[in-house]
This record gives sequence, C-alpha cells and structure tokens, in this order.
Amino acid sequence: MPKHDAIPHEDWIEARKKLLRTEKEFTRLRDELSRERRSLPWEPVGKEYVFEGPDGKESLAEIFDGRSQLIVYHFMFDPEDDWDEACKSCSFWADNFNPIIVHLNARDVTMVAISRAQPEKIARYRERMGWTFKWLSSFGSDFNYDFAVSFRPEDFESPVYNFGTIAPGRADREGMSVFFKDESGVIFRTYSSYARGIDLFNTAYNYLDVVPKGRGEDGQFPQYWVRRHDEYRASAPA
Repeated sequence: MPKHDAIPHEDWIEARKKLLRTEKEFTRLRDELSRERRSLPWEPVGKEYVFEGPDGKESLAEIFDGRSQLIVYHFMFDPEDDWDEACKSCSFWADNFNPIIVHLNARDVTMVAISRAQPEKIARYRERMGWTFKWLSSFGSDFNYDFAVSFRPEDFESPVYNFGTIAPGRADREGMSVFFKDESGVIFRTYSSYARGIDLFNTAYNYLDVVPKGRGEDGQFPQYWVRRHDEYRASAPA
C-alpha cells in the first residue's frame, strides 16, 4: 500500500472537495451511460426455452412471474461430475441477491439465476449457501450457449466471449442478461453484460473500492482471495 500524507483538517477538506468535483462528473457520466443503456435497441427472443427448478419446469415467459422485466444472472455451474460446487466468484456475487429481490419486485422486476448444472446439484448447493432466490437449471438447453456464457471445447481459445473480445478459456463464464415481455407476450433481450461489466452488480466491490487498500487485486487474478462464505476462517487481514 502506498504511503499517504497526513495533513491538517482544513487541507484535507480542500483535497476532498477537489475529488468531489471529479466524483460529480463521474455521476453525471454514469447517469448518461445508464440512459444510453436503456435506449439500446431490443432483440426479439424467438426460441422457446424451458428451465427446471423448485416449481418444476417453466418456460422463459413463465419465470417473469407476472412482471414485465426480468434479470437473469448467468451463474457458472458446470453439469460435469467434477463440479460439486458452483463457481466461488459467482457465489460472491450471489451473496448480494437475496436482500434486493423484494425491492426489484416492487419495481416490476423479477430476478433469477440460471445455470447449466442439473436441478439436484443446484438445490444441494443453494441449501448449503442458505440462499432463497430462485435458481433454475438450463440443463440440456441451448440457453447458455445462445446467450454467450457457455462454450464448447473448440471455442475455448477463440475470442467468442464478451461480444468477441475475450477467449473464454473454459466451458462456462459469468454474465447477466435483461429481458422485457410486452403486453402481447413477446420477449426481448434488452441488455447483456459479461466479465468486468458485471462489477457494478457486486455490492462488496463497491464498498472495497472506497477503503484504503481497495480490492487488493492489483497484479493478482481477480477474486483470488474470494472464498464461499462458509469457507472463510478467522484470520489476520491480508
């Protein structure tokens, strides 16, 4: 961690006000970016997708649960036998889900997680983590492949992830997609984001970004320090 100057109160206030001007500009830019994001053209979803979860089989239309807007977190969980646990980084994101869903529902938004793993694997892990948010299986479906979060071995080293900018390197990658269902029942994809694009949706990262040590990931693999929340041990700070 770099050495910081210690300065009198009045000087600190002046330094903080200077940073505030930059923060205000960032806020205005972020508001503009959000407007641009919402004004993107929409892509009709023509394929029928069926998922399986606690309520049995449900179509994409049904998981809107009577609302017009749907957020899907693409949760990395491979159906292969060597994946007994879901991705620890996705689990880090998922620890933010439960408390916010009631507020999203109040604004006409449904939120779910979807993985390729079998329903029984998802159910076991969800119970272990103590989560209650809806988590569905797309096992046997093209859903993950069609929305560019799952890949076949021949594509692992090709730039096919994050809109053709990153080689996925593995079978599953992280992401989120947003859908809208109009009054006639037509479903549209309105937005998708992958890789660093989903940082915004991790509450813990937003807090870490304001403390002196930050994320502590400079020169390290992102989330190298992350554990599933039942795997941390009491220890001295890193």
